[in-house]
Amino acid sequence: MTTLAQYELPIIIIAFLIGLAVAFWAFRRRSAAGRIEAPRTASPSSRTAGKSAPHGEGLADEFATATEDVAGEIFGIEAHPHIPGPSGPPDNLQLLKGVGPKMAAQLNALGVTRYDQLARLGGNEVAMLDERMGPFSGRIARDRLVEQACYLERGDKEGFEGVFGKLGN
Repeated sequence: MTTLAQYELPIIIIAFLIGLAVAFWAFRRRSAAGRIEAPRTASPSSRTAGKSAPHGEGLADEFATATEDVAGEIFGIEAHPHIPGPSGPPDNLQLLKGVGPKMAAQLNALGVTRYDQLARLGGNEVAMLDERMGPFSGRIARDRLVEQACYLERGDKEGFEGVFGKLGN
């Protein structure tokens, strides 16, 4: 029995360390899920250098960011999804079915002001935005806001009304 433990000790230690890292990441994410934060923007000096803003203020945040970067490279996914910025004047998001004044205000506070921004969101970006929606969590997918925004971005009001019903306002 002791010889088995001798040979398996490095594997056990590595598994334990991976378990600690996963537990740290899971509990950190769970505690941060309830908070609503405005999207971070790059500082002027970092924009000119072509670098993004720092992801964390402490050692734990830097460790978590480094872990996400490595995992993103290993699994071939975008570890830090980016919500596209607005490319013109704001649209009336309340035309989308299921979006009222409070939800529109929440989307605006998170930097989403135009249909084209919603229409270009992928699965990772929707999940990231949904985490920050507070009481409106889950509504982006349930109300099919990305699909609605695709119609309105193209100016296809007839197609929109054919799928989602009469366009309001």
